[in-house]
Amino acid sequence: MCECLRGIFRVTWTPSSDAEVRVLAVGPKASEKIIPSVSTEKAVMEINIFEIAKSSPSGSAAVTFMSYTMMENLLKPDFFNTSNHTNKTMMSTVISATLPKTNYTKLTKPVNFTLKHIREFDPNGSLSCVYWNISEWIVDGCSVLETNSSYTVCSCDHLSTFALIMQTRGPQKSHPPLELLNLVCVIVGLVFFSLALLTFALCQWSPGVNNVARINICISLLLAHLLLLLTQQFLNLIRPQQVLCAVISGLLHFLFLSGFVWMFIEAVLLFICVKNLSQISSKKREVLSSGFLCVIGYVVALVVVCVSVGLVPEGYGSEQCWIKIDQGFIWSFLGPVCVILALNTILFINIIITLNSTLKKLNAEVSQMKQTKVLVFKTLGQFVVLGCPWILGFFINGNEVLEIIFLILNSQQGTFIFLIYCVLNNEVRQQYRKFFRCLCGGHKKL
Repeated sequence: MCECLRGIFRVTWTPSSDAEVRVLAVGPKASEKIIPSVSTEKAVMEINIFEIAKSSPSGSAAVTFMSYTMMENLLKPDFFNTSNHTNKTMMSTVISATLPKTNYTKLTKPVNFTLKHIREFDPNGSLSCVYWNISEWIVDGCSVLETNSSYTVCSCDHLSTFALIMQTRGPQKSHPPLELLNLVCVIVGLVFFSLALLTFALCQWSPGVNNVARINICISLLLAHLLLLLTQQFLNLIRPQQVLCAVISGLLHFLFLSGFVWMFIEAVLLFICVKNLSQISSKKREVLSSGFLCVIGYVVALVVVCVSVGLVPEGYGSEQCWIKIDQGFIWSFLGPVCVILALNTILFINIIITLNSTLKKLNAEVSQMKQTKVLVFKTLGQFVVLGCPWILGFFINGNEVLEIIFLILNSQQGTFIFLIYCVLNNEVRQQYRKFFRCLCGGHKKL
């Protein structure tokens, strides 16, 4: 069937029951206020062919739109390679769009495809608009604009062979020992985070000690680990509530990221201490006030999360109520983490070099030597505790042994902080002894 209207030619051709072909062509004088659409039984394409025709030397252009019913048997959804292990289902017919005999093929505006669902939609599933690239389905240049139970609108910045694939979580293997280990480790870490916070807040510290960064590290990581623990324990109730799941993942993103920012601030403060061993207290107050540190510690993380929400609002709310790892959105968290870890490493190397140089210039006084050695030890301890567990996380990749090691190290950051800055601090230990003496004396009187 062929139709001609105001220089716009529409051709319908059905070569077999497994394929439908639609051709839309425009001549040099064709014009229309709205973008024309080309439709088959299971799909609709909207393309600004007038802009393509204007850029063509002949002033005309044509687009071919094809829909294949059985093509999914060849271009299977399993060819969509993702890092997470999910079941993949073809949710639409495979379609193809080309610009035959058109010299100018660059799209000035994205082309939109409305794909009808050919199977029942799972509300807990994740939809991806994909196109065929040599031997696999990929998502580069395509995104989901709108979806409901009946159809999905995809937007792509190029023409190719397209489809709609749904990912659903397959039956996960239950690991009761690993889940129990995770629960115990996280609870122990939360207890020691709380003890460290109480120590930093209630104990008397020497005037040269600034605990602002350490207190906020504990607050951020305590809230993050607590929220993560509660989320995992009630995941079956939270996951169906997609908005709540997305909000939780955004909060986790903010809390963990603010923890890293405070880790960097702590490294900066430590570097200042080493550079100014004789005037630690005055330098800290002069250069970095507590209010200024709080603004940096939380606003930087908040800005990153807000920008991430603005750019990719659908990037939050994975099946585990965390950041979605598809389309590279996970780098909204990994990117800042890598930068902070790299800066902390540079600061750590500078601290060691500066300490070594300072140690040679100091007089061989026992107290001064001891203070410097303690500072070196805490520097090493801080780098290992705050940096190494997350570095290890980059290499897990499904390895159960590395996953257990990462779980233990990451969950016990509160324990390590409590040991390094509280238990191994002589002044704090003396205050602990006084507290326990008063506590025991009170019990004896009773």
